[in-house]
Amino acid sequence: MPYEWTFTPTEPQIWELSLWPYRSLLRKDFVLFFGATAVIVALPLIALLGKTALWGILPFFGLVMLGLWAAVKASYKRGEILEVLCATVEQVDLKRHNTDGSVQTWAANRYWASVHLHQFGGPVENYLTLRGGDREVEIGAFLDVDERLALYGVLKQALLSGSPKMD
Repeated sequence: MPYEWTFTPTEPQIWELSLWPYRSLLRKDFVLFFGATAVIVALPLIALLGKTALWGILPFFGLVMLGLWAAVKASYKRGEILEVLCATVEQVDLKRHNTDGSVQTWAANRYWASVHLHQFGGPVENYLTLRGGDREVEIGAFLDVDERLALYGVLKQALLSGSPKMD
């Protein structure tokens, strides 16, 4: 699960958790992936070299490469989501930085803040929410089922005891 804990050295009860979506294709590997895909897709075109049929198929090759580029770019854009959960002695704040640049915030008194796991009753399996006062918000929407379950245990312990248990 891609996340990072940040602690205040002088006060162990003040911490911050940053979450972001997992990316299997790093930006530095994009050129290698795109080049290899272009070579593999272009291999059948070798048989058509010198024939007029090549010119009929070439635009479709270009469309495939353009579609692949657009899909990877959209995937990178969706991966720019960042959620930051910050806990101080008095308050818990959650900030979600969306792909369009907007920021959604949620805050609650630390004493009343709690984490809830809806294993089967939510929109997805292991739906994870934070509740404080009269408002409940989702956290880690981009995580998979097992990652949300692992995050639930760590967050529950962190909110109850004051600091996350690091194994």
